[in-house]
Amino acid sequence: MTTSAAYDPRSPVIVGVGQVLDRQGGVEPLDLAATAIARAESDAGVSGLAALAEIIGVVPIVSWRYFDPAVRIAELIGATPSERWYPAMGGNTPQLLVNKAAATIASGDADIAIVCGAESYRTRMAARKAGTTLDWTQQDDTMAPTWGDAQQLDMGHPAEVAHGIFMPVQCYPLFENAIRHHHGRDAETHTQVISELWSRFSAVAVDNPYAVDRTHHSAEEIATVTASNRIIGSPYTKHMVSNPDLDASSAVIMCSAAKAAELGISQDRWVFVWSGTDAKEPKMSERHDFVSCAAMGIAGNAAIELAGLSIDDLAHLDVYSCFPSAVELACTELGISLDRQLTVYGGLCFAGGPWNNPVGHAIAAMVDVLRNDAGSHGLVTANGGIIQKHAFGVYSTTPPPNGFRYANPQFAVDAAAPIRQVAADHVGEANIETWTVMFERDGNPAQAHAALLTAEGARCWGVTKDSFAMSEMLTADMVGRSVTVAKGGAIALAG
Repeated sequence: MTTSAAYDPRSPVIVGVGQVLDRQGGVEPLDLAATAIARAESDAGVSGLAALAEIIGVVPIVSWRYFDPAVRIAELIGATPSERWYPAMGGNTPQLLVNKAAATIASGDADIAIVCGAESYRTRMAARKAGTTLDWTQQDDTMAPTWGDAQQLDMGHPAEVAHGIFMPVQCYPLFENAIRHHHGRDAETHTQVISELWSRFSAVAVDNPYAVDRTHHSAEEIATVTASNRIIGSPYTKHMVSNPDLDASSAVIMCSAAKAAELGISQDRWVFVWSGTDAKEPKMSERHDFVSCAAMGIAGNAAIELAGLSIDDLAHLDVYSCFPSAVELACTELGISLDRQLTVYGGLCFAGGPWNNPVGHAIAAMVDVLRNDAGSHGLVTANGGIIQKHAFGVYSTTPPPNGFRYANPQFAVDAAAPIRQVAADHVGEANIETWTVMFERDGNPAQAHAALLTAEGARCWGVTKDSFAMSEMLTADMVGRSVTVAKGGAIALAG
């Protein structure tokens, strides 16, 4: 790498990355995190670097209850950080933490930071199934980080939760079917489009040594329902949804450019954080529609503009990929063709979706890609909740001409995305805005649910187990269809 001598000494640089995929299992998340940090230190080439960290930011952990995990991680790596960060749940948090660390370093308030994440979900589920007890770190609720919190995941608007609509596999298909309608496609054509998209993600995972599934899956394999690729929520098969069933961890070590130079870290390890942004959308019930996302468009484009670049200047992309609809929305908002290579690590289904930390692995992969393509630029996008919380980062081996730049353009997002009124207890006529059919594990339809609009334009929710209605929903375009909503939300197709 060739780095200009004109870099800002306060510019934040990633100097080391580390990843772990533990196929054997049995290791506590914090121990996996310590291993990833050790690998990041080795990657940076300076022994003892991790112990100098002034900040340890930890991505929220699902597979074990911690209140301040950075305390134990610091003990494991011999560090005494003055800042311990632990934000609320969300897949946006790895990039959010990098943005926060970069801003802190750029301001001169710190010189060395670690951002790490880890999950031992496969081990936790195996222990639960076997009825065994895991002897892992216990923390009580008197422990607290210096920033952030250990909130429980907000499962959605009460109007959704009242009908049991809150899991990602129930919600993202709603966006997918709305997108299908928006493009005027029939069910078969749209499934082909998203299957081909997902096959390209799978092809990248093949070459990722930390991917949980390194088999290349063709579009036909992804689309075809089989015993091992069951339908989950129309139109999504198992091969179209995030896979959290793994034990994995990632870590990045960040320094100011001045500190990296002082420590003698070779400049061929440096990847500058050029810009970062964060923003959020309303909850699903209150969002304006299911085919746009102002936070993605405004914050994502702001990150690119703050870097002084255009989308075409970005040679490498990693677009958050829990479900195809998340990718389609991001690409629409950012002006990215679906034909581009949209991932550097392989996506949440194939490389792995360890709950809140897939982007931790994407950032580590992006660093390696940029080191191997010196002078190029990369964009990482991150998504939390149900297309609700968003973070973006632009990276390059070359120093940014204006130093690191950060923004949270929430005011612009709020102005661009009017809140939809919610009529949670609506009874009477309504029209389907979008819909999906959820399936049992045996392949039988279980229940359909739909987002509905009243004549006044308010949103409500409906559910049905009627076999005729579900059969209709699996083939027809239901957007605009009239339904009758009974008390409690049961719907019947009009006519």
